[in-house]
Amino acid sequence: MKKIILSLVTIAFLVGCNEGAKPKEAATSEKTEMLAPIADSVLETATIYEANIRQYSEEGTFNEFTKDIPALKEMGIDIIWVMPIYPISSTKSKGSLGSYYAITDYTKVNPEFGTLKDFQKLVKTAHDNGIYVVLDWVANHTGWDHVWIKEHPDYYTQDKDGNIVDPLNPETGESWGWTDVADLNYDNMNMRKEMTEDMLYWVKEQNIDGFRCDVADNVPTDFWAEAIPELRAEKPIFMLAESAKAELVPVGFDMLYNWPGLHTMNEIAKGEKPASAWNQLKAEQDSTYTKGTIFMNFITNHDENSWNGTVFERLGDGTEAFAALEYMTPGMPLIYSGQEYDMNKALLFFEKDTINKTKGKFYSIYEKLNVLKETHTALNGGKNAAAYEPIATSDDTKILAFKRSKAGDTVYYIANLTSESIDAEVRLIGDFTNYMTGEKIKLGPAKFALKPWQYMILVK
Repeated sequence: MKKIILSLVTIAFLVGCNEGAKPKEAATSEKTEMLAPIADSVLETATIYEANIRQYSEEGTFNEFTKDIPALKEMGIDIIWVMPIYPISSTKSKGSLGSYYAITDYTKVNPEFGTLKDFQKLVKTAHDNGIYVVLDWVANHTGWDHVWIKEHPDYYTQDKDGNIVDPLNPETGESWGWTDVADLNYDNMNMRKEMTEDMLYWVKEQNIDGFRCDVADNVPTDFWAEAIPELRAEKPIFMLAESAKAELVPVGFDMLYNWPGLHTMNEIAKGEKPASAWNQLKAEQDSTYTKGTIFMNFITNHDENSWNGTVFERLGDGTEAFAALEYMTPGMPLIYSGQEYDMNKALLFFEKDTINKTKGKFYSIYEKLNVLKETHTALNGGKNAAAYEPIATSDDTKILAFKRSKAGDTVYYIANLTSESIDAEVRLIGDFTNYMTGEKIKLGPAKFALKPWQYMILVK
């Protein structure tokens, strides 16, 4: 078949960010409508925000974060995932403040962040702004000061001498190094019951909208199969697993971590894999996962930022191209606290730190990308996601091109995922707008130049 070769002819004027579309409006203080329970339709266009309460502000409190919820709404956030809010164990604690994930009581709040009333205000403010709130849930282990340690030692995994142990790698039997926490014993049915009841407390009494479940694949799958229906009997909730394991979807999880996507982006950025590795990954995921599986797409999160480097350290000059790819690929994009402010430091994990909330380059980029995702059916990423189709190029090792389409709407992504300028050919023809710049582009039979890490999002 004869190749159709793409060329670029730009017109020297800019258009609005997306044909008149505007950021989502924040609610006024007078708004009191009840937010409808989360539904599958919400997940098609949603963006999720990970809130690190301790590091979000100098004060590190619920109230300081709550003040910015209307701004998050305007930026285009639909779901807030709040990192663990519970009291932190001091026994075997790491650092001076300890880890969010070493919990002493599943039904109380960490006084470091404020009071239960303060958290209730956070939830109400989010709901008033049309944003859902998801709590981080740590079902695999507790801190060493949890009441169960003394009252129910049988709730925990023990060695041959009856000593409670920290979590072990099931393949090697060796410690993961999480010495500040004690491993829970899911052979104990009473513990399972109490765990579910504690989760129900936040759904029934505090009106939260779901859970992000820490190391979800370290917890027996049959626990989730029992617990999630009980939670959903109370109201529809959203369930996110910190896992890429396909078997967690049939038991009730809505969304999985796209760890393979993150690792592939890192490898492409370092030149360790070609651009074609992305389309190869998508093909593998389509053949492996059940239709309707949602992936959370991200270029950073609390673990990546604190332990594996900032986005700029890992992705370099390709950071913006990969941030756009996060939105363009099927699934739900994640923004981590500070990411919208061009954060270029690794936040401390066990000590107090603070993000710098000064708007730079990326704040407006995320605003535009959120509008794009909300207003284009072609970017639906939920259980009825838009189609993903690779587009052939003159050099698939360097150029990534694909289209998303649904219900008559189509959006294209073309990127040079290398540090070298290249002359490119892509099988695409027509008149488009480069969404991020507003430039009008006519695609026809001629070669065109792509600068290092240059990307385009093309819309009709």
